[in-house]
Amino acid sequence: MPTLMQTPELYEKIGVEVQAILVQLLHLLERKNSNLYLHSKQVANYAVSIAAKMRLPREEIERIRVGAILHDIGHLTVPNTVLAKMPYLSKREMSVFKNHCNAGAFMLENISSCQEIVPYIRFHHERFDGKGYPKRLKGVNIPLGARIIAVANDYDRYINPCTQNWAKTKKDAIRELNNHSGTIFDPEIVRAFIESLG
Repeated sequence: MPTLMQTPELYEKIGVEVQAILVQLLHLLERKNSNLYLHSKQVANYAVSIAAKMRLPREEIERIRVGAILHDIGHLTVPNTVLAKMPYLSKREMSVFKNHCNAGAFMLENISSCQEIVPYIRFHHERFDGKGYPKRLKGVNIPLGARIIAVANDYDRYINPCTQNWAKTKKDAIRELNNHSGTIFDPEIVRAFIESLG
């Protein structure tokens, strides 16, 4: 079975049993929707690039990586019929879809070694201007890891052929991030990500 943790200190902290649970959750996500699984891996790669560019401590970068790869784990609770209709959802379906943030957090909140990544999963759809969900947090009240995952998540949704919105080039995606800098996204994180892309 592959390991989820790449930093030995965090691996020791999280434990073998918990590691196995998290890997099994990822296997379930892959079986439910292989595109979502690939998207999660890409978001983790982008999130690590951002965190490294921001010179965050190594252990924090690893927590962000794990939070990013698990950020959509709550989609296990969303019916495939709803996922297949994205983005053309009724109000009720949109409510079910938006609950994936809380659902993913609930899956991990009783695992003591996952406490630091739960907020990253719960709040990755918050917006810098306070108009996101599920809590309408604003600015630096949104955990840094969640703000980083939000940028990585949207960028991958723009350019990844595995996602429903794929129609943009890298240049278009960067322009989209810049257009939403300060409203949806933390400007400092957008800058760091664009610099990391080269």
